[in-house]
Amino acid sequence: MPEPKFLVVRLGSLGDIVHAFPAVAALRETFPRSQIVWLTHPRWHGLVASASLATEIWDVETRSFSSVVEMRARIRREQFSTALDYQGLWKSAALPFFARVPQRIGFSSESVREFGVPMLYTERVQVHSAHVADKNGELSLRAGAAKPVGRFSLGAPADAQQRVCDILKGRDIGNYFVLSPGGGWLSKCWPTERYGQLAQRLRGEYGMRSVINYGPGEKTLADGVLAAAGDAAPFPYSGSFGELMALLQGARCVIAGDTGPMHLADALGTKVIAIFGPTDPERNGPYSGKGIILRAPGVEPTYKRHDAPHPSLLEIGVGDVLDALCKAQVLP
Repeated sequence: MPEPKFLVVRLGSLGDIVHAFPAVAALRETFPRSQIVWLTHPRWHGLVASASLATEIWDVETRSFSSVVEMRARIRREQFSTALDYQGLWKSAALPFFARVPQRIGFSSESVREFGVPMLYTERVQVHSAHVADKNGELSLRAGAAKPVGRFSLGAPADAQQRVCDILKGRDIGNYFVLSPGGGWLSKCWPTERYGQLAQRLRGEYGMRSVINYGPGEKTLADGVLAAAGDAAPFPYSGSFGELMALLQGARCVIAGDTGPMHLADALGTKVIAIFGPTDPERNGPYSGKGIILRAPGVEPTYKRHDAPHPSLLEIGVGDVLDALCKAQVLP
């Protein structure tokens, strides 16, 4: 019997791709000789490649009609046996559908944000797991994986590690904490002034330096942390994706909200303090089980986006984070 030929669809984003890795790892472990082609946005090609799970990685720009048409034709030529849509959106489900992949596995209507998407699947999986990574694993089981999730490893490219090392050395930064104040939408972001106060206390009480990680569109947040940090002078840093991996991998600990860099740090094996507000850590928390989650009690989960931190985040003080850092044994 021929080996199955899988098309994995997870176009973005950072944290969501990281949470797809365990499910794809289960496919790779069960079918070590099978071709697994991962379809993603060009921005995330390096991230997918870093896990070494896919035989090939195909980039598609879903906002480009020509890119979509070309990809549809390419998928049809390859004659995949199975497509797994770990994203659950019209744009991710449509390509395998129009390319006529015979088996198309995706989430049932209870688990997708966009109405009607499951109509494009031949098999609709009603998932029961709490965490999104385990939900993905239920799709892999339907595709024939022996178990829902498998093990994978990530590591920053050597050249990126060297660049980051040189930059930090030039700033006289040895051991450091990464503060990542972004989060996609403000209602799940711990206030910037508290990140700044944390940087102050780490420097003043423990002699430890902080690096502020910020991505596209997050410079204002980084500036807010800098303003609140005063003479603690944390170093703001925004580099390539490989450099982000190196920065997170080399940190003593990463303090962040429910955001891609936190999930990436956790997958890299770095200790994390994850500050949660409206989103549910049972669904979106650090998957390794090693991260420390801070969240106010009794918060009703919501994924509605607002332009100010959720009130529950204001209940988490700088002292709470320092206590968590002591519990994680990362303070001298």
